[in-house]
Amino acid sequence: MIDRLPKQEQREKRRLPIAPGSQKGSAWRWNVLIFLGVITVFLSGRWMALAVERFPPPDFTSHKLPETPVPPPPSPVWEMVDTIALAVALGTATYLALAKRSRNGLFVLAGISLFWFGFHREGCVCSIGAIQDVAQGLFDGRYAIPWSILLFFALPIAFALFFGRVFCAAVCPLGAIQEIAAVRPQKLPDWLEHALGLFPWIYLGLAVLYAATGTSYVICEYDPFVAFFRRSGATSMLVFGGSLLLIGIFIGRPYCRFLCPYGALLGLCSKLARWHVRIPPTECIRCRLCEDACPYGAIVAPVPPLPRGERQTARRRLAVMLAAVPLWLIAGGLGGYALHPLLAQLDPQVRLAQWVRAGQVPPDNKFAQDAIKAFHNSGVSENVLFQKAVERLRVFARAGTAFGLWVGLVIGLKFVQLVTRPRREEYLPDPRRCVACGRCFWYCPEEQIQRGWLSWEEVAQLPRARIPEAPSPLPSGNAR
Repeated sequence: MIDRLPKQEQREKRRLPIAPGSQKGSAWRWNVLIFLGVITVFLSGRWMALAVERFPPPDFTSHKLPETPVPPPPSPVWEMVDTIALAVALGTATYLALAKRSRNGLFVLAGISLFWFGFHREGCVCSIGAIQDVAQGLFDGRYAIPWSILLFFALPIAFALFFGRVFCAAVCPLGAIQEIAAVRPQKLPDWLEHALGLFPWIYLGLAVLYAATGTSYVICEYDPFVAFFRRSGATSMLVFGGSLLLIGIFIGRPYCRFLCPYGALLGLCSKLARWHVRIPPTECIRCRLCEDACPYGAIVAPVPPLPRGERQTARRRLAVMLAAVPLWLIAGGLGGYALHPLLAQLDPQVRLAQWVRAGQVPPDNKFAQDAIKAFHNSGVSENVLFQKAVERLRVFARAGTAFGLWVGLVIGLKFVQLVTRPRREEYLPDPRRCVACGRCFWYCPEEQIQRGWLSWEEVAQLPRARIPEAPSPLPSGNAR
């Protein structure tokens, strides 16, 4: 049987709609310092100067520039309106997820965000794509980061440092359209969840590499849903976005979980947050009903104490994985350097030099033929083109090595995470993977009792197999 809490204790618990972390201490001070440090780095650049063109047009005398297939830059008034709308939406999502605990409210807010930031603003400005502007602004002193893009990048991170991934809950239009499509989501095996979870970090490294080198904004070019938002676009991207939505019916938020680089950053910041979404409104009774509620694999079970005979083995396994991190770094760096000619294929100078050196291109490649014709009309010698291509390859040699080191670090730390046993005494949302969607609220008997849907007597009649005994606290000397 489940003992009912004293009424006075229940009233005291319910006065705290946002439950603070039990072991965070003064973590919020560190969050403030981290956020201020990030802003200081951004403001130390030249983003207050006049912005230059991201990709200057070539100096071809007989070349006619095509029309830009993206929305025109918004006016300063609309930039301010969008920024205010983002701040209001983030605050509303925080209230609905942590204080009000309203799944319906979050769903309505997701629909509003999808309309405004998605279809009305046509997916631009986008917090996810702002990663590239920030990366180019940090590595290229000639590029100035517009203030609106800077705020779109920083505001969700600021909220994640304090309240978790509330941006993903109901503000991001890419997450909103997938949340609406998730009709019958199913859980994935843990091994597949961990393996696919590496891709957002690798994608983040690629996006930073190409933006920092001034090559391309791959996040924007391969955004799966921007073609829907703009009601136009390449057929391949429409098929890609439609396929993700179709998959999203059965696998919840595939882009958010296994591709989105900004979600990876928010998950890391959310790990430091003082307040998080809680499954029960008061305390966990370990009924295990929430295990089936989350289709995103974000609910983690209590960790029982390790048997004394296995603690030494667990420590040894952790030490081996930590020692292997430098080896992963070396392997990644060498692999990235070896792959830098392949990574450079996206650079216009390198591609043009290869086409000119080859002397011919496939007849169906009209883009390459036009580029070669425009180059010959420019009067620039081939030696100058080849020299520029060699310089770009040197840049990609350094960038490819850095990217390889990043991938090696991501893989090495993932293995360290897999052998680490964090201390947990109740069912909790993993702050890195939890998108604060509120699906788990309705499954919790504590929530249903508080809403008046169930009584304590009805909860006490749940099958005994669903209410296991609470695990004993971990001893102080136990390996984590």
